[in-house]
Amino acid sequence: MVKKELLKNEQIERVLSPHPLSFMKLQTLCIFVIVWGVVAWWLTEYSEYAGLFSGNEWYPLILWGLVMLLVGVIASLVAIQWLIFFLYLGVFLGGAGLVFWQHWESSIPLFIFIYSIAVAIVGFLIVELYRRSHKYVVTNLRIIFKGGILTKRERTIRYDKIADIDAKQGILGQIFGFGTIIPVSQSGFGLGSDKTMAAGGVEVGGTKARLFGFAGGGREVQTPIARSYYELHGVYPYKDVKLLVEDLVQSHVPTQYQREQVEFQKQQVDIQTQMRDLLHKQVGGKPRKRVTQQPVDDEEEEPEEEEAAQKVSRRKIIAPAAPVEEAFEPEQVDIQQQMKELLKKQKVARVNPPEDEEVEEEEGEEESEEGEEGKEDGK
Repeated sequence: MVKKELLKNEQIERVLSPHPLSFMKLQTLCIFVIVWGVVAWWLTEYSEYAGLFSGNEWYPLILWGLVMLLVGVIASLVAIQWLIFFLYLGVFLGGAGLVFWQHWESSIPLFIFIYSIAVAIVGFLIVELYRRSHKYVVTNLRIIFKGGILTKRERTIRYDKIADIDAKQGILGQIFGFGTIIPVSQSGFGLGSDKTMAAGGVEVGGTKARLFGFAGGGREVQTPIARSYYELHGVYPYKDVKLLVEDLVQSHVPTQYQREQVEFQKQQVDIQTQMRDLLHKQVGGKPRKRVTQQPVDDEEEEPEEEEAAQKVSRRKIIAPAAPVEEAFEPEQVDIQQQMKELLKKQKVARVNPPEDEEVEEEEGEEESEEGEEGKEDGK
């Protein structure tokens, strides 16, 4: 991360990226393409069932495509992501189109073997490129998430906005020491809905429908879930990073005493705002004196006018001062009373600090008393 992107007084604690095995779900899709391509080639060329596919040259390709699409449907339902099915569909249609274009009907089993390996290698490279595009920067003020190949995405979350932390490790994560950490914000960012369907049922417009005779319905559960570029996906070492994030979140959580002081400051600002508005009203109600510019020739007459004004002011009888509460309007007295009560609350809060501070003060007093007793014994 460039230092220019950092805020004032911000320091980088860690720069992380996903573990190479953290995207094993995507890598498994590529592994299946290789395995099934090898099996289909052996099944249609060298197995005892090879004679079943000798009636038509397109039978091996149809078998390979149907099984792959069936697995794509199952994987899409489990992962709740139909992109898997469409990827497999694209692979099948691409292979069929290539065979038809190059007229390779006589060597379809060998084509399936080579084509499956080539597609899987390209898939592995894309997954690795996608993994390397992720970058997580943990600083002392916030967490920055970056990711994406064509479209770059970035998310920033401050520690005081994190309401909860969800952490998980799979089997490979427990073996190799990586895991995923999802910070859930106070607004609910980081939560998603996990919806499962019962049997072969579908739900249309909120009503239960039936498909192939099975009762259907939907169930939706709120669970921590986010895109890989909006979470600390597959970070290593998992335990150290989790402890670091929890410590940083805890250090930014205000204590009860700090929350009270912040509330007092807000009330004080409100009272000062009321006092300012009241003063503006009072000043606005009085007529303003007009200031006129006198010519330069009249400057000699000003001392005489000042002497006359001083004489008149001396002759005035000074009236007794009115009480303080009567000198102010009721609104002003009410604002002053609110300020007095707020100051009393602040005094009470300062006299009764948090328990941790009280314990520290008591320990300090005990140490000072022990030191005085030691001095007296020495004398």
